Amino acid sequence: MHISYWAVLVAGVLPVISIGIAKAHRGYDNNDPRTWLERQQGFRKRADYAHRNHFEAFPFFAAAVLVAQQVQVAQSGIDQLAIIFVLARIAYTIFYIANYGVMRSLAWFVGYGCILGLFLRAAQV
Repeated sequence: MHISYWAVLVAGVLPVISIGIAKAHRGYDNNDPRTWLERQQGFRKRADYAHRNHFEAFPFFAAAVLVAQQVQVAQSGIDQLAIIFVLARIAYTIFYIANYGVMRSLAWFVGYGCILGLFLRAAQV
């Protein structure tokens, strides 16, 4: 399996990791998780917001990888951008939870740039 497909898998797991961080608390209410999450502050609220953003970014990234594959962009280029995307999203999560807004935004832009890069490479084939 291509590295880029593994990257799609990792990107699909990132929301689960970030929401796990948000919910890791003895007082977590599994009967009403959304209400409980809305009452959270600090790093738990930021982890929940990172979780939501991962779900927003994932479809665009997965589509970009598949489109690049379909039009036969060089696999090494797809893999490189996919790895950078995943690393940027991991950094995004860390910066979000740690409350480093500027760094979080930079990581977001790097990840988004990777998606655009995949589509631009596909357009050039």
